[in-house]
Amino acid sequence: MLYSKTTPEQKRLKLRELLASGTVQQFPGAFNPLSARLIEEKGFAGVYISGAVLANDLGLPDIGLTTLTEVATRAGQIARMTELPSIVDADTGFGEPMNVARTIQELENAGLAGCHIEDQFNPKRCGHLDGKNVVDVDTAAKRIRAAADARRDPNFLIMARTDIRAVDGLQAAQERAKALVDAGADAIFPEAMRDLSEFQAIRDAVDVPILANMTEFGKSDLFTVDQLQSVGVNMVIYPVTLLRIAMGAAEQVLDALKNDGTQQGQLGSMLTRARLYELVDYEAYNQFDTGVFNFEVPSLFNMTKESL
Repeated sequence: MLYSKTTPEQKRLKLRELLASGTVQQFPGAFNPLSARLIEEKGFAGVYISGAVLANDLGLPDIGLTTLTEVATRAGQIARMTELPSIVDADTGFGEPMNVARTIQELENAGLAGCHIEDQFNPKRCGHLDGKNVVDVDTAAKRIRAAADARRDPNFLIMARTDIRAVDGLQAAQERAKALVDAGADAIFPEAMRDLSEFQAIRDAVDVPILANMTEFGKSDLFTVDQLQSVGVNMVIYPVTLLRIAMGAAEQVLDALKNDGTQQGQLGSMLTRARLYELVDYEAYNQFDTGVFNFEVPSLFNMTKESL
């Protein structure tokens, strides 16, 4: 009922344990708080909160238009709804090193377990688009150093994302990863790797956990967990997968309403009323105060078509 019982500090410790486990940890991307609860229920290790998803949810492209306040608020709403550790995309840190420092503390306050800061120019663009520009190594290092110095909980994970592979090649990505670890990064997110050998090259360059971004329709093939495990990847994210599938389904039902005049043919693809009530834990609220919540929650298995 209400929010998670696990404290942010406990979630951060759990994240550290997961990354040290020696196995790949899957972090699907939540597009709202309820989807984070579903990710937890399905047995995943953690929740990822994509900057692209946060922007797209506002009807905006992923080009650095969201603010720290918007990201921290929405990420906090998602993180508090699950017992799992949540990691958020903090773009370029929302400004210069002092802004990056404030970003870290706001995300700590919001209950996140960690974040990643990237080395693109601001305004940035989606990591799997062409024409990206990255800052010089000193600027990138200053962002990470400011982030590491600003955190108050030493277990809050500072991950450095580098987009330099698409600009200057794989060797540059290895060198940049090393410099970012030296600046204080706890983990490395090498964006837009083209094949498994490139993930292996980053693994060989640094001795901290590395992340693989398995986003659809991007530069990387959609490698399996076992394939990523074989090259030493510690965490894999699926940032926009749930949003894409949900919006695809929404488009289909809207087409059906327009073309057929009814959603009747789409009921089989919908979350039932009972399943939705189960996800939001209606029964717990009912039991908490029967003076307010005094109705019978429908069973998943004993429902008429009219109650769906």
